[in-house]
Amino acid sequence: MKNSNYLLTGLTLPNGSKSDIAISDGKITQIAPNLSAAEGFTKVDLSGSVALPGLVDLHTHLREPGKEDAETVLSGSMAAAKGGFVAVSAMANTSPVADTAGVVEQVFALGQSAGFVDVFPIGAVTQGLNGEKLAEIGAMADSRAKVRVFSDDGSCVFDPLVMRRALEYVKKFDGVIAQHAQDPRLTQGAQMNEGEISSRIGLKGWPAVAEEAIIARDILLADHVQSRLHICHLTTAGGVDIIRWAKARGISVTAEVTPHHLLLTDESALSYDPIFKVNPPLRTQKDVEALREGLADGTIDIVATDHAPHPAEAKECEWQEAAFGMLGLESALSIINQTMVATGLMNWESVADRMSYAPAKIARYVQHGQVLTVGAAANITIINPALTYRVDRDLVASRSRNTPFHGMDLQGAVTATFFRGHPTFLNGKLTSVHQGTSERAGN
Repeated sequence: MKNSNYLLTGLTLPNGSKSDIAISDGKITQIAPNLSAAEGFTKVDLSGSVALPGLVDLHTHLREPGKEDAETVLSGSMAAAKGGFVAVSAMANTSPVADTAGVVEQVFALGQSAGFVDVFPIGAVTQGLNGEKLAEIGAMADSRAKVRVFSDDGSCVFDPLVMRRALEYVKKFDGVIAQHAQDPRLTQGAQMNEGEISSRIGLKGWPAVAEEAIIARDILLADHVQSRLHICHLTTAGGVDIIRWAKARGISVTAEVTPHHLLLTDESALSYDPIFKVNPPLRTQKDVEALREGLADGTIDIVATDHAPHPAEAKECEWQEAAFGMLGLESALSIINQTMVATGLMNWESVADRMSYAPAKIARYVQHGQVLTVGAAANITIINPALTYRVDRDLVASRSRNTPFHGMDLQGAVTATFFRGHPTFLNGKLTSVHQGTSERAGN
């Protein structure tokens, strides 16, 4: 990687102050108003934009190895950079499953080779995600990837004894179990949220209690063994209440919410368009409001995308046959701006916490989630909150096209991402730290 010097001007920092930022040799060297570009610096005028610490996603599906028709580590990394991310956590439901040191090291190496973001593999909790025998948790923790987050996402660790053993095991190295909370007995054949809409259109419902029962059980288990628990993609008002109850008692639980669960509701299913089919399902407006409130007051710790790419044939079919999941990396920050900042529920300091500081802390990513300060690594996300753009699935960097926001106008666009001082996304172009450039258009 070549050393690069940049002067970013006209910015607003998360605390609301106006400033310029100078970057040299991968570090922030100056933060002050009205800086002058020294010789050898490239000046970038970013007037009207907000500078945030580089975003960290704790829940990304990159599909490689084994499902490269949907996504690769390279294409997913490009999508992440375009969305303002500097680090992503790759879920374990690949083929083969990331349940051994060998597979997580492969994913980690692919991320380094791509050079757009840091890719941190998440290890499986159980072998083959089958929920029966623990995976090689210790070996993955000791591997070059230094895995600290383990999840069978896509499948619930349903056996309470297996879950207890996993929680006990990760305590040795300060790891965390990230649970996909879904009671399989209550959701067999379920297609969408159980409620008025599912009854009206004849799709089998997915009750909120199927999520809430597992959350409550695992909180009690985590408290019993004094280990760390993280709840993936929280979707219900009842789940928010349970998390709030647990935190009031000092139980070590954290939770995430996705952008799509903050914006969309189960009414989207009235179209019968499988682009809106997702696991867990889109819920009611009441749930959306509870999730927004929970994120604003800190009950919900982080925003995570649950970026889930699928090839066209997996979505262009009847609802019941379609795959669960939707893209999320490229639109995440825009949706948070639109649903949380523009509405007055959160300020940019809170966004920095929920999308950078807190996810890095939960996952123990020591080189990320740092405050924008002199001497820190120049991992910086730039968003123009006033810039509205129309989502076009044909312009996404992902290999897949299954965005539910196609044709929708979103308020607030990522205009630049700096990863270790290098602009991986700038002026509508994506460029790896290894200097490989993609001409794919920006927002």
